[in-house]
Amino acid sequence: MGILLDRLAEKKLLVSDGAWGTQLQGLGLGSSDCPEEWNLSHPELVKAVAKSYVDVGSDLILTNTFGGSSVKLAKSGYGDRVAEFNTAGARLSLGVAAGAVVAGSIGPTGEFIEPLGEITAAEMEAVFSAQAAALLSAGIKVFCIETMTALEEAECAVRAVRKLDPEVDIITTFTFDPAPDGFRTMMGISPRDIARALPALGVNVIGSNCGNGIAQMIEIVKLLRAEAGLPILVHANAGVPELIAGKTVFRETPQEMASRIKELVSAGASIIGGCCGTTPEHITAIKAEIDALLA
Repeated sequence: MGILLDRLAEKKLLVSDGAWGTQLQGLGLGSSDCPEEWNLSHPELVKAVAKSYVDVGSDLILTNTFGGSSVKLAKSGYGDRVAEFNTAGARLSLGVAAGAVVAGSIGPTGEFIEPLGEITAAEMEAVFSAQAAALLSAGIKVFCIETMTALEEAECAVRAVRKLDPEVDIITTFTFDPAPDGFRTMMGISPRDIARALPALGVNVIGSNCGNGIAQMIEIVKLLRAEAGLPILVHANAGVPELIAGKTVFRETPQEMASRIKELVSAGASIIGGCCGTTPEHITAIKAEIDALLA
């Protein structure tokens, strides 16, 4: 087992970190700014986000590298700076981890594999390989391939990481939306689909992040647990996003999120943190509930 699975075996339940994007926005990141560029231009602010989650007791924190693929970075004019941005992001989180496990964040490229798009599976895998190699070179030993909607793209990312290092722990999460027949990603993938496909690729932890508040995540976890025996990670938003006066708002309070933790654990989740709109205060409340369950 890798370091994340070892930690999970030791503690049984783990507390992850909260939002990165909305936290950085609160520190001044503009809508047209590249978050990964901040790893070089605003390292103290990026490090402050990571440290804020370590300080409240997160067992697992991510890196500010969600959009660190060459395809994604190219949209901001930084397509040739994959190695710089990813190594810097990894080192910032590793530098303040203080015993927390650090997972290299890899998000979707925003492109579709042929025939829906113009990129081949081999090209997509190479894109993820370059990002993963940079994170590995900086000392990352756990990967969080997150916010996926297409199974084929997630498979490319997982293969890229596994070919580079067969020993690292890999988390893979998808974003689901309510649908007439349950929950589906925007590409039509169900929790059952990922629970059946990902273990064979060597994924160690599956789960869901973003798109939903914690109440919806309870049902998603039940669906995942019914099909797979792997540990399940949940990063819920602080409620369903609402557009108010042209601004996206997340209304769920730390106490409201924490009140559903026991249900989420009973459903099968073993690593719990937050996504958009969550703060260190949300993680503090979640940790208190998990500590009570472990007492």
